[in-house]
Amino acid sequence: MRYYLYFVCVCFTLFISSAYAAEQVSQAPTAQQEQQALEQLKEPMYKPLMERYILDELKAVRQDQQKLREDVTKQVTHAQLDTADRALTYTTDTINNVFFIITATASILVLVGWNSLRDVKNKVEDIVNTRVSVITDEYEDRLKILEEKLRVRSEEILSNQERISVTNEVHSLWMRANLESDFANKIEIFDEILNRKPEDVEAIAYKADALLEINETAQAIELCNQAIDIDSDYGYAYWQRACAYALTHKHADALADIKMALEYSPNLRNELLHESAFASLHDNDSFNIIVAGEQA
Repeated sequence: MRYYLYFVCVCFTLFISSAYAAEQVSQAPTAQQEQQALEQLKEPMYKPLMERYILDELKAVRQDQQKLREDVTKQVTHAQLDTADRALTYTTDTINNVFFIITATASILVLVGWNSLRDVKNKVEDIVNTRVSVITDEYEDRLKILEEKLRVRSEEILSNQERISVTNEVHSLWMRANLESDFANKIEIFDEILNRKPEDVEAIAYKADALLEINETAQAIELCNQAIDIDSDYGYAYWQRACAYALTHKHADALADIKMALEYSPNLRNELLHESAFASLHDNDSFNIIVAGEQA
């Protein structure tokens, strides 16, 4: 009886599974339906994770920095061991040569008839001292050159590490600025970036943009002038100054800066009619000529 019940349960389960599979097959979309669904898509079905890409880049920079530190440590250690080995070999050869010199000198002195052992001893000591002094001076000069090279290399490594650290901090601050919606907080973040890189024209221009959002046009113009003084080919600085001039109804100056901005950054031409700061220029004939020329 127990086996019979077990067989009935198995049969019932198989029946339910086959019925569910048949229903799923009947509900599966056809190839034509799938093609129509793909043609109706208006945007990608997924978006790339830029934050993940930036984090991976920062991780790669940290790994490269760690590897550089390990390589430098190995090179310094090998250089020190090589120097010590050369010094030991050089000293051994020098001592052997000194003993050869002493032996040869003593033989010569005996042959020429020097009978005073004191004179022989004094002469040999003078020769040995002179030779050792020359070798010592030469070895010290070589060590000084090696120490100077190691010092310069260490300074370069420390400078590179400092630049990498500043770069990482600036990347982090840019990420915060892109995610920040409050313009006052954005300005503080740009100030932190400029504390680390005072001549970052991009940070100066974006700070000016944030100041325009809170109606600080005078300060924004000063920042744009500063950015142009640093890099006169940076088109976005002219664009921001044009926005400030347009907001203060200095239309002639605004139009001149718009032309300079489009000359250095042609990709800004698509924003002419979308920039809210240029609303007062929409009735200006010169502005409309610029817009018409760009559209043509």
